[in-house]
Amino acid sequence: MARAIWTGVLTFGLVSVPVGLYSAITDHAVHFHQLQRGTADRIRNRRVNERTGEEVAPEDIVKGYEAAKGEYVVVEPEELEEIAPGRSRTIDISDFVNLGDIEPVYFDRTYYLAPRGKDYTKVYELLRASLAEAGKAGIATFVMRGKQYLTALRAEEKVLVLQTLHWADEVRDPGQELPALPTGRVGKGKERTMALQLIDALDAPWDPTRYRDTYQKQVQELVKAKAEGQEIAAAEEAPEATNVVDLMEVLRGSLDQAKDTSGKKPAAPRQKRKKSTTGTTRASKTTSRPTAGKSPSRTGRATSNANRRAAADELQQLSKAELYERAGKQDVVGRSKMSRAELVKALGGGTGRRAKNAA
Repeated sequence: MARAIWTGVLTFGLVSVPVGLYSAITDHAVHFHQLQRGTADRIRNRRVNERTGEEVAPEDIVKGYEAAKGEYVVVEPEELEEIAPGRSRTIDISDFVNLGDIEPVYFDRTYYLAPRGKDYTKVYELLRASLAEAGKAGIATFVMRGKQYLTALRAEEKVLVLQTLHWADEVRDPGQELPALPTGRVGKGKERTMALQLIDALDAPWDPTRYRDTYQKQVQELVKAKAEGQEIAAAEEAPEATNVVDLMEVLRGSLDQAKDTSGKKPAAPRQKRKKSTTGTTRASKTTSRPTAGKSPSRTGRATSNANRRAAADELQQLSKAELYERAGKQDVVGRSKMSRAELVKALGGGTGRRAKNAA
């Protein structure tokens, strides 16, 4: 069983519960020792006096802040401990915010938070279940190992998760830091339609077990091969950047590759819709003239059926993203949870899924 890396009290309002903090992740990287080339001699890091070159004992090392060139303000560990905020070892929730409002760039490390004893599981579960139902995250600060952290407390199944957040002044503005960003005019037209089709073709449910750290596996194979006196094949070179001129051809090739890999048939590009004389839009041109040998009523029904089939065919050719956009315009209820087939049915089948216009 893992040991808590921090213990304290979690509070919200007048409610408090003793908790322990546990790391939620483990490092699986291959670790190397430093050796002197040509020998099996380990290299050790020593703390030495820069001026004399003599080794300094840990108890004789203090922290110093350089106030001016060559002039330092020495701070003792006890002095830092005296001014540390939250010396009562408390995670005090000050606000509850919508979890979806926290931008991913702010998240840092993830920890599990557990109650310290069975006597506190009821209060712990009360907070966990309430956060889960409300879709909220509790914002709090706490101190660990001489550093103050901003955190977001959120609910998962059976456990509370504490995620440390970056402070606002630690997050860089991409507009100021990056050399170039696209304009609003970029990413529209046929290229965008085909890119949406590619995304739809590669759509899959999130399953983290599908993904593996292939580089670490290659490192392990390299070490094993060298230990056995074998050689290992070099990895392939990274692909060249996409030529903007050939973007459509690259997208088409990507769609064909996605079709071969996933077995899913990418949606065809949206057909250009033509306007009828009445101002309504249709997928294909139809005639209102009666067909010879048929009554006007039968002709009208045949035309109507043809129009419905054409509209259904058009829906089948749209990507899931385009269907979702159209469902939004028509106020289709529950569209966010629908599959592509369900969106097609809701838009063209008259199943009563559309919401009534609210006054």
